[in-house]
Amino acid sequence: MSKNARLSLIIVGVVAVVVAGFFLFGRNDTTAAPQSAGGKVTVVEYLDLECPSCRAAHPGVERLKSEYGERVTFDVRHFPIPSHRNSELAAVAVEAAGAQGKRDDMFRMMFDAQQEWAGQQTSQRAVFTGFAQELGLDAAAFEKALDDPALRERVLAQRSEGAKAGVQGTPTFFVNGTKFTGAPSYDNLKAAIEKVMP
Repeated sequence: MSKNARLSLIIVGVVAVVVAGFFLFGRNDTTAAPQSAGGKVTVVEYLDLECPSCRAAHPGVERLKSEYGERVTFDVRHFPIPSHRNSELAAVAVEAAGAQGKRDDMFRMMFDAQQEWAGQQTSQRAVFTGFAQELGLDAAAFEKALDDPALRERVLAQRSEGAKAGVQGTPTFFVNGTKFTGAPSYDNLKAAIEKVMP
């Protein structure tokens, strides 16, 4: 084999490795912050239910959801901060309510009553169970779901993927895979969405 042929094979090999690495790392990034699908805009929010800033951003996000409807996909993911004693259990409670079709309702209830349960150093499980009763959920199924290791793992997996995507605090938003910077107000988020609308 000539020197030129060997050099060509080496170059092709290096390019193949670089391309494979690009696809591999690109796929990991989109898992954490998905791109738009089918021309739609995707907004991913990582939040902590015990976080006052997340509570403050929530009404604006809800308003954007109702305004954009099917044109924008809003994907809310959990990022419970370890120093918040009840944020992980709150996230599990939201997912437990979601198993009975009341995920969004539980989110609203958690934020509406956040000042009553957040910041407590004792478990707020009884409070969350009370929320489930107010929503008319099957109490036994909800209690069982609160103890389901799979739900807890789902919450922790979302926190882990958020950390890999560069989430350091809450709320953190990604608009079409790009990390949103600035205050997470209704106006600022709307401007970021409009910028990428097809």
